[in-house]
Amino acid sequence: MDATNFKQTKYNKPFIIQRADPYVYRHEDGTYLFTASVPAYDRIILRRSKTLDGLADAEETVIWKKHGRGIMSVHVWAPEIHFIEGKWFIYFAAGEKDDIWAIRPYILMCEGEDPIKNPWTEIGPMQASDDFSFQDFSLDMTVFENRGKWYCVWAEKISVGKKISNLYIAEMKSPVKLATAQVLLTTPEYDWERVDFWVNEGPAVVRHNGKLYLTYSASATGECYCIGMLSIDEEEELLDPRAWKKERYPVLKTDWEKGMFGPGHNSFTKSEDGADDIMIYHARQYDSIIGDPLYDPNRHTYRMRVEWDEQEKPVFDFKNNFETT
Repeated sequence: MDATNFKQTKYNKPFIIQRADPYVYRHEDGTYLFTASVPAYDRIILRRSKTLDGLADAEETVIWKKHGRGIMSVHVWAPEIHFIEGKWFIYFAAGEKDDIWAIRPYILMCEGEDPIKNPWTEIGPMQASDDFSFQDFSLDMTVFENRGKWYCVWAEKISVGKKISNLYIAEMKSPVKLATAQVLLTTPEYDWERVDFWVNEGPAVVRHNGKLYLTYSASATGECYCIGMLSIDEEEELLDPRAWKKERYPVLKTDWEKGMFGPGHNSFTKSEDGADDIMIYHARQYDSIIGDPLYDPNRHTYRMRVEWDEQEKPVFDFKNNFETT
């Protein structure tokens, strides 16, 4: 598909072009760091800016490249950068050249103050505390803190009959090892989560007024890709799946009129003044894709302000998209 052959609207001008699975982290000094999947799936990049706007034109640095063979040699996907216990960590997924779908979560660590200039060390795969986590296609790992404990959420396929991608949660012992066995958080049970593939993936967490909201992506990566949501009170037991509420319908999906197709795999950050929650996500400007949507390079990064309704639930609407000022 010719990337110029699309309907231009006031909603679908990208924030950052050809960067999928975007992740923005705002550090304690107020600076923003950006990373994402690149179309070649062969490296991990970082951008830094004092402002969110500035990420659009910030210099992009390659901080790690795929291996020539073995693990981490193909399909480098969905990196996230976090600052935990005084160190930088990047969680990402990758496969093997001889088995390209042997996708597993891996970790890089940087002990220096500057994650762009200082060196990164390969830690290897995330360590499980059971014998069955990360034994099949596993990816899209995110981590977050709640009430003094750290938690990890990731997508993993099960291999009973048709392969299904579920989301699992576990408590963390350290930034590189889980403390508990996996708990099934959500499985694709609704029709909109089962288009072409049965998928729940791409988890992201935003906190508001004592509640945690966990968004996730569903279905295949084309026009049908969309965002669902779970929620829980931050005082509840996060490892109890019954304590989470799952929304019956997607909270963000394709809008033909606005020219936004297949929105998904988002992250959350804050505005410079801390007043607004900002959702960073990817989408396409068209639906007609030749070949596998996974290898179409034009999933661009977008951003929108999150609104909160009278019930204090997040509202995601393309009308709140905004580009660089």
